[in-house]
Amino acid sequence: MSAIIDVRNVTKRFGGFKAVSDCSLQVEQGSITGLIGPNGAGKTTLFNMVAGNLPISDGTILFDGKDTKGLAPHQLFKQGLLRTFQIAHEFSNMTVLENLMMVPDSQSGESITSAWFQPARVAKEETAVLKKAEEVIDFLKISHVKNELAGNLSGGQKKLLELGRTMMVDARVVLLDEIAAGVNRTLLKDLVDNIERMNRELDYTFFVIEHDMDLIARLCHPVIVMAAGTVMAQGAIADIQANQEVVEAYFGGSPTGNATAEAGAGAAS
Repeated sequence: MSAIIDVRNVTKRFGGFKAVSDCSLQVEQGSITGLIGPNGAGKTTLFNMVAGNLPISDGTILFDGKDTKGLAPHQLFKQGLLRTFQIAHEFSNMTVLENLMMVPDSQSGESITSAWFQPARVAKEETAVLKKAEEVIDFLKISHVKNELAGNLSGGQKKLLELGRTMMVDARVVLLDEIAAGVNRTLLKDLVDNIERMNRELDYTFFVIEHDMDLIARLCHPVIVMAAGTVMAQGAIADIQANQEVVEAYFGGSPTGNATAEAGAGAAS
């Protein structure tokens, strides 16, 4: 496999403070790569730079071999790099189906001129988008809420909807930020099952920030550990948990420190 995300010696400064410091890592195409670390490690800051939400102070980030410097999130979106958030961002007064149909970029129906003078073209595109949305709903097995207002969904259902929105375009890499936050265990299983299916059946690459170590152990390989703004270790979760330096910095000095300790750690990272 080759690296689809390549972070090279990246630093992010906020005044005199370095949130990320000379950080280098790679996300291999077709992988589900986990990113863990204690609060303040720089994980979310790194995600924001990869997604184009924050400019880089120093270093380079490559997406599919191309420098992303100066590219805004919507430009990276068009190239197939998408990001979800710990708190879901849905159109609360629209249905699940409508939320999905909003995603594809540059639809003809968004233009008044096209709506007036090219109604057949607009209708054809809307039919195709509707068909795609229905397929996504079937894939995620959420047909029972497709006509429900998104604002009425549970936290887990909103996360499933966010996952569905990434399927409405030709996504290649999805950055997942704390998918387990606010999700009950039953819906979390559905969410993880769908991520694995998207990876296996649709060749999605995932880059995942998560505090739930059980979820990381099931879902991610490799796992990258950040501390103090840079990469501390990388490998299989068993090797990470056996790494004494990581144990001391992250698991509180005990190799059995896990999801319980991390669950309340929050997202200020």
